[in-house]
Amino acid sequence: MLIKLDTPQILSKVIDIISELVLDVRIKVNEFGMSIVAIDPANVAMIEFKLPRSAFSQFESGEETLGVNLDGLKKILKRAGAKGSVILEKRDNMLDIHIQDRIKRNFSLNLINLEGEEKEIPSLEFVAKVEMASVDFTDSIDDCAVVADACSFIADERGFVIEAKGMNSARSEFSGDEAKIEAENCKSRYSLEYLKKFTKGAKLSDKTIIKFSGDHPLKLEFKGEHLELNFILAPRVETDD
Repeated sequence: MLIKLDTPQILSKVIDIISELVLDVRIKVNEFGMSIVAIDPANVAMIEFKLPRSAFSQFESGEETLGVNLDGLKKILKRAGAKGSVILEKRDNMLDIHIQDRIKRNFSLNLINLEGEEKEIPSLEFVAKVEMASVDFTDSIDDCAVVADACSFIADERGFVIEAKGMNSARSEFSGDEAKIEAENCKSRYSLEYLKKFTKGAKLSDKTIIKFSGDHPLKLEFKGEHLELNFILAPRVETDD
């Protein structure tokens, strides 16, 4: 396996985001490109990342699965400059990482064996789909995090609302003028600790796509020119808001 990426900052940013949720992952490389599917240790959140073959300037690989510690990979990728390129090459039980910048630098990362079955994205149905500017979504989550540890997503005939209630409250309202809303009436509540981590993916995409149903998992989608980063989050079901 030998693949070359001329925009390593894309992979670096994604690995940095995923590393806040999981420690070790399987990175799959095949004819379609690179992908990661992982579940956080608490079984609350799921991550899906896709980097298509077209994103690479050189791609020589069959079916490969790389067990990688994300902390180690993250630190190495951050050594690549914005104008440099990165070559990933599997050699025995090592992943050789060649950074080609003003000077050539070489790193080797020990691959690890990960036990357990490979994760698969579940088939989910949603009754609400909202597409909005990523900056608006991030601001709304940040507002809610000031007053509570969970927030509610609400869709009805008036539009879409993100709100949090505790001793204090925060509320953001969106109509069809600020967001593209396709939804039936529904409401669900989610952890802001996780949502705050997810919103870092908003830096990779101008738009955020939100999919949810009443008291069902949430799916957030961030799609860039050469990548797709998705999160699935279990609801926080409580009797009181």
